[in-house]
Amino acid sequence: MSVNQIKESNKRKVENVPLCKYGSECYRKNPAHFLEYSHPEMKKLKAEDEAKKENEECIVPFFLSTVQGIDNEFNKYAINIKDILSENCDELKESVQFNYMFDVEWLIKMYPVSSREKPLLLVHGHTGNNKTDLEASALKYSNIDLVQARLPIAYGTHHSKMMFLFYSTGLRIIITTANLVEQDWFQKTQGIWKSPLFPIKDVAYDGKNDKFKEDLLEYLSSYGNSKLGMYAEKLKEYNMSSANVHLVSSVPGRYTGFKMHQWGHLKLRKLLLSYGPSKDLVSESWPIIGQFSSIGSLGSESSSWLCGEWLTSLSSCKDDELKESKANLKLIYPTIENVRNSLEGYSAGCSLPYGIQVAMKQRYLKDFLNSWASDSVGRSLAAPHIKTYTRVSPDCKSAAWFLLTSANLSKAAWGSYEKDNKQFMIRSYEIGVLFLPKKTNCTTYTIISGEESEVCLEKEFLRFPYDLPLLPYSSSDKPWVWDICYTKEDSHGRLWMPS
Repeated sequence: MSVNQIKESNKRKVENVPLCKYGSECYRKNPAHFLEYSHPEMKKLKAEDEAKKENEECIVPFFLSTVQGIDNEFNKYAINIKDILSENCDELKESVQFNYMFDVEWLIKMYPVSSREKPLLLVHGHTGNNKTDLEASALKYSNIDLVQARLPIAYGTHHSKMMFLFYSTGLRIIITTANLVEQDWFQKTQGIWKSPLFPIKDVAYDGKNDKFKEDLLEYLSSYGNSKLGMYAEKLKEYNMSSANVHLVSSVPGRYTGFKMHQWGHLKLRKLLLSYGPSKDLVSESWPIIGQFSSIGSLGSESSSWLCGEWLTSLSSCKDDELKESKANLKLIYPTIENVRNSLEGYSAGCSLPYGIQVAMKQRYLKDFLNSWASDSVGRSLAAPHIKTYTRVSPDCKSAAWFLLTSANLSKAAWGSYEKDNKQFMIRSYEIGVLFLPKKTNCTTYTIISGEESEVCLEKEFLRFPYDLPLLPYSSSDKPWVWDICYTKEDSHGRLWMPS
């Protein structure tokens, strides 16, 4: 019997056909069975799945990492590293991991057993004893190779966090805020962007609109490494035009001329001037929100870098070459109490490396600071290692753009002017993705918190990692610094006594 005959017969008999006793759990595959018994629950589940898929297509593909110790309901839209590495695992051929910290033995265990011997390249910036330790760990595995990133400027780090997952069916790229160590994927708030599965390019693909791939290849070439050069050649074979994000990365060096706008906050400025919101849409009342897990030395006055060149870049609007206006700035960084009461207690502070000597020189920051609060997605007690930057409407219902990145609030990460603004200097490698509304009738994202039961297909939605409106520091609140003692017991009954 053909499929069409089955459908027609079902139409005639649906009112008289008895229910299958197995309902939605029916395992039968014989078409005749579906003529004899009806399965309304299966139809309902299929309809729900289709509605869920439509909803997901309207929501920006930005994920939080799963967190142990919170209500499972809040992990509904989250993923962990095992989820990432297990997807299509039978088709995985090889992978590349860019990161700042590695626990090689733990990382191998995160791969499915069938993938643990596949070629794996680790890209790091370690030197000295850290490099020796990493090499010793990697030597235990014949499939692991290493690339050491050049760090030509003092105090720079290889801070980018990215994965290349090569499958027989395509390529997936992951950009995240988590190090490749167990504690970063356990009880912290992390962010993840998962690309579509990029296919091998076909004859119709000309690459003209594949700006994401162009920027990614430029980033890889900056390493000046032959092994990464080989992977760059492999990347050229894929069509990445479905990425729907812009790459914002940082590469250590000193730049002049047009190269100044390839990296760091000047790259973000360039993108916002070209593709960002119009000045008529986002007035100065639309604040910039920066959220991060570490703070560098920003200067003795807020106007010198923070509210100078950096805020100018983040305040940029489409075709607004004058760049005269600057948005109101709000910053999110955990208080001492945020850390003390977190799931990890004071131990969470190891991943929030803000030093007291630096903090004492920039007390002005407290005027901008807001506490970490994430009740809407259940992560108020999961210390944030995520880094995000965005511009939101005064009523907190819309966002003009959203950046997920490895870059903390520092000149080393974002870059700074030198030589009377004619040179741009960056110390560290960073990488992130900028989300901008893509639908022709959407000028902003609609912000949602937690689960959204009804999603309008004509809009684009962005699930935020923290609560809005923000909660400014109280008079008694102080930012977490990691190199002083705290004698009030934390959530585990421990004190903090750094050596």
